[in-house]
Order: sequence, then C-alpha cells, then structure tokens
Amino acid sequence: MPGKYLETWKALEELYSQGRIRAIGVSNFLEHHLEDVINNSEITPMVLQNEFHPRLVQQSLLDYCKKRNIQYESWSPLMRGEVFNLDLLKELAEKYNKSIAQVVIRWNLQKGVVTIPKSVHRDRIFENADVFNFKISKEDIQQIDALDREYRTGANPDDFMRHFGSK
Repeated sequence: MPGKYLETWKALEELYSQGRIRAIGVSNFLEHHLEDVINNSEITPMVLQNEFHPRLVQQSLLDYCKKRNIQYESWSPLMRGEVFNLDLLKELAEKYNKSIAQVVIRWNLQKGVVTIPKSVHRDRIFENADVFNFKISKEDIQQIDALDREYRTGANPDDFMRHFGSK
C-alpha cells in the first residue's frame, strides 16, 4: 500500500510471528527507510531487494545491511541489458572466458548479494547458473565497483516515497 509501509511491515511481522511465513523483507528502501522500520518494529527486515548493478553499487547501503544481517538481493542486475555495453565488462568476460552476464552475476555473489537474473531463454538460464567455477580477482572487483555512477534504471526510492508519502 503506497504510503503505508510501516503498517504493512507490522502485518508482515504478525504473519512471521504466527509461523505463517519464514522470512520477511522490504524492497526499494534506503538506509533511512530501513532505520524507520527497525526503530518502529519488533523484527529487523531479513531481506532488502534493491536495484543493484555495476552502475549502482551503493556500497554504504551494502555495508549497512551486512552489519545488521539483512540479506541484500539485487533486482535489475544486468541493468535491463545495458551492462552489455560496458567496455570493462567486455574485457573481463574475455579474461575469464565467461559471458558478461556471468561476470556480473559472479561479481554480485562475491559482494554477498543474492541475484536472480531474469530470462525466458533456456540457454541463458543455464548460462546464468554457471558461475561457481571461477572467481573474480580483488582488483577486478574494485574495477567493477569503480563503474558506479549512481545510475538507476528504475525509480529512486526517495522519489517514490515522496510521491506516495513516507509512512
């Protein structure tokens, strides 16, 4: 419900307390939204699903979630296909003998981010799952991190909350 995230969170807490669901989380939140939920609730969110890709790393938010044991999950990990245009990722795909998508998915995993890339193509689904037989070097992780431009393919959570109200 737009503008009702604290009320909605209370309902999720109730379902969790009743054992009807095993985990509860939020989507499209920033640190101050998480703080609002944490400070006004009994249960800390277990998952945060946010836009996450090489152009939108949000390292401070990742660190915040790690510190509070909130599992970060990415949506739009391939930037709606825009990652395929980034030269560094092309170079790394060649270096690791993997696809650009596999490099990005592996980067997500090495940063502790759960990622579920979307595809309807059987071969891409299998390719996207084939990311456990290589590791990206620390230096290459840093290079991918340096691609961050705070670029969003979706709405900024603050704009969304301002539009619909913050509570």
